[in-house]
Amino acid sequence: MKTTFLLVTTMSLFSLFSQANEGRKVDAYPAPKVEAVDQDGKTVKLEDQYKQDGFTLVYFYPKASTPGCTAQACSLRDAYESLTKAGVHVVGVSMDKVESQKKFADKQKLPFTLLADPEGKVVKAFKVGSFLGFASRQAFLIKGGKVVWHDASASTTDQAADVLKAIKEL
Repeated sequence: MKTTFLLVTTMSLFSLFSQANEGRKVDAYPAPKVEAVDQDGKTVKLEDQYKQDGFTLVYFYPKASTPGCTAQACSLRDAYESLTKAGVHVVGVSMDKVESQKKFADKQKLPFTLLADPEGKVVKAFKVGSFLGFASRQAFLIKGGKVVWHDASASTTDQAADVLKAIKEL
């Protein structure tokens, strides 16, 4: 338990001191077609999420219920109405188990889908780095089945603002 705490703390501190990155528009490429189980135990095919109108935000975070990951999720929760009005469907992904995702979603009252990816299938499909079972903090905006924006070092407290800014620029 101490090792996990130290690792997550180190990762959180690294993200605090790394240079701010609001993401960037990318040359559109096909979004990965992968599936995982959500916080309610239901299988979610991301390909189905991409078919919805507007954008799909797939964001990755290291560990449910840790300070940085909670700040990131709460940023999206608090701006959920604005994101929804802008046509954004939010999907969070970590390498946690379903039970951890459920507890996190319930405790923080998260109105969006959280995917449990303990085997790292979604992480690998998106080519997101991982270390000792923790995904790196990244975010992808998908429109029409194609990735159009990528934030390789997503913010914790400003995640929603970064996404809304990106949508205006796309």
